Amino acid sequence: MIILKNERDLEAMRPACAVAGKVLDDVAAFIKPGMATKEVDEFAASRMKQYGAKSAFLGYRKYPCHICISVNEQVVHGLAGARQLRFGDIVSLDVGVIYNGFIGDTARTVPVGGCGVLAQKLMDVSEKALHEGIAQAVPGKRIVDISRAIQSHVEGNGFSVVREFVGHGVGRSMHEEPQIPNFVDGKPSPKLRPGMTLAIEPMVNAGLPGVNILKDGWTVVTQDGSLSAHFEHTVLITESEPEILTWVGRMPSKLKAL
Repeated sequence: MIILKNERDLEAMRPACAVAGKVLDDVAAFIKPGMATKEVDEFAASRMKQYGAKSAFLGYRKYPCHICISVNEQVVHGLAGARQLRFGDIVSLDVGVIYNGFIGDTARTVPVGGCGVLAQKLMDVSEKALHEGIAQAVPGKRIVDISRAIQSHVEGNGFSVVREFVGHGVGRSMHEEPQIPNFVDGKPSPKLRPGMTLAIEPMVNAGLPGVNILKDGWTVVTQDGSLSAHFEHTVLITESEPEILTWVGRMPSKLKAL
């Protein structure tokens, strides 16, 4: 069942999404070469606490970290630990927070100090694919229109879309209906309606689309060892244009001062 949010729901969910966006901004600005991923996770936890939020990931299906930190060939769900970030790495930061009883979910891939030409193109194409998908998030269109726009942009630029993991509805729960593939899967596709809140999140590989899960049971990596990038926003379907709820400009003024 797809849960439509009413205005009362959105009054609580908008700040939750804004906090997620602000935490992501803070963490992206914090990382630097030589820093352990555990330090990054601890910093993210401190920022969530500062804003009065909690991690939506910690403890979810026994996930052990506050955010997902995925480096280079790691696609999603990377675990924080002793690994040190090096100049030239790219790091996918996935932030989910609980605030006001609602969840905000957002992700971005950033370079550590700098990166190579291929890595930069991969990040640029992946972020653009996210916004191509968001542009289709209007009433009357279908989930498949989002999927097609993402896949077309990614593959048109010589990269590939991960099939095993997809976007999803989000609200009071981390994963709500509908699922949002980043590719056209040929299945029946729900029509988009005002009040739907969607976590749209292309996961893009520089090489082939195949992935594996490491022995830790969480970290997803590319099968061919190629780089991967991940971008995500929580988006509201309105009566007209899509509203990006995790856009950091929506941060409530009382929280901006913290």
